[in-house]
Amino acid sequence: MITSCSSLSEIQNFKSKSDLQVYTLGQFKVTRQAEEISPKAWGRDKAIQLFQYLLANSNAKHIHKEKIIDRLWEDQDMDDGNRDFKIALHGINKALEPERKSRSEPTYLMRQGISYSLNQNRIWIDSVALQHTISLAHNESDPDRRIELFYYANSIYQGIFLPNRIYEDWSSMYRENLQVLFLNATIDLAEISVRHDATETIRLTQQALEIDPSWEDAYALAIKAYISKGNRPMAIKTYKKCKDVLWKEFELEPLPETSKLITDIS
Repeated sequence: MITSCSSLSEIQNFKSKSDLQVYTLGQFKVTRQAEEISPKAWGRDKAIQLFQYLLANSNAKHIHKEKIIDRLWEDQDMDDGNRDFKIALHGINKALEPERKSRSEPTYLMRQGISYSLNQNRIWIDSVALQHTISLAHNESDPDRRIELFYYANSIYQGIFLPNRIYEDWSSMYRENLQVLFLNATIDLAEISVRHDATETIRLTQQALEIDPSWEDAYALAIKAYISKGNRPMAIKTYKKCKDVLWKEFELEPLPETSKLITDIS
């Protein structure tokens, strides 16, 4: 299980040993023994939807079947919901284990009574790896290992969680949480970099601002980086952009500490 790993090497080893790897950030792709599972292998979209719902709730131990049906297919009555759940569950197992013998226990899906979850002892999931890597970075006392963990997390994040489900309510909270987690980690890394590599700090802050153009912490660090490089015009330009975006989006002025960065060089 990824969350049992205590170092970057353990996370990487877990991935290399996992037959099933799931990519949800900026895409949806599942590979089994390095071969991508075809969209047709899932059968109906409801099978993909159910699997993705379990991914969005990967932090939960088990989820009751009725709760799943209510969240995914709230407009259906329970009989239709149970029917679709059964079909979707069969579709998942068929896609993930096409050679599994009839009546044998699934490898990747776990059931406890009528509650379900993914067997994370056997699956590498990029969103879970992202969360755990950042958690390890925050708890790492060695500066070099901390930076290494942050960069690995940075490499995992390829975009928003399940972009094909951005209009599904059940995916929105997990998506937003992952994005904020990644943005904060990117800013943490940029803050470390500003002391010795201002150019890298600028790159990281630009990456953060591509995701959220109103992230003030990114503007502030970019301003610091430009000042450290002696590029006063770009520092002022960055501040003006920050000011314009915050006013346009929220009718707010930059924080005093952000504004002070510019007044100090005026």
